Amino acid sequence: MTEPGGTTAAVRLIRSGDDIPVDTPRVPAREAARDELSDPMYHEHDPNLLERGLDRFWDWIGGLLADAAGAAPGGPLGLVVLALAVVGLGAALWWRLGTPQRTVHSPEALLGGTARSTADHRATAAAHAEARRWTEAVQERMRALVRSLEDRAVLDPRPGRTADEAAAEAGRLMPAHADRLRAAARVFDDVTYGGRTADEAAYLTLCTLDLDLEAAKTVLTTGTTQGAAG
Repeated sequence: MTEPGGTTAAVRLIRSGDDIPVDTPRVPAREAARDELSDPMYHEHDPNLLERGLDRFWDWIGGLLADAAGAAPGGPLGLVVLALAVVGLGAALWWRLGTPQRTVHSPEALLGGTARSTADHRATAAAHAEARRWTEAVQERMRALVRSLEDRAVLDPRPGRTADEAAAEAGRLMPAHADRLRAAARVFDDVTYGGRTADEAAYLTLCTLDLDLEAAKTVLTTGTTQGAAG
């Protein structure tokens, strides 16, 4: 305080019986408080590092959701509707495209090790089609097609042949049907190794190709014979 006459006095008036106040400068007081609060007994119930990290993470998520709700038309309700729409779209794509295959399968032999006739494969394909098991129907009809080409000596019998190999070899000998053969092999690979689901249209397309190749037998034989004679 400043006494009259401009003299600064650091004197406190103390009445008899009063407690003596303690005057501590600000900086030493702050350091003393910090030292006191650093005692572990004051921090027994503080959250650990993981809990603090989780608190920060959820605060960050909450901030993102709040910002998104503010930006979405309709506020929080609009955000919920948008999230449901995204989930519905994902479910629709999952249902349409099938379960993604994490493992890439290498093409296996088309006909396997069991010798079955063309008629057997066609009959099995027809039974699957009648039960609307289109994936199995497509697989069996493709096997019937290739077995038919082997029976007619268009292809040499070879147990380890894949659908792609059969389509390429037959396409060189029957160029008018090369594109359709490649497409049929691709459908077979998609449903057999790619996790796709066939439909009725794919099965009917394969049946038509099988019958067209059967009808092309005379043309193929004539062309081959003429080429050999020349």
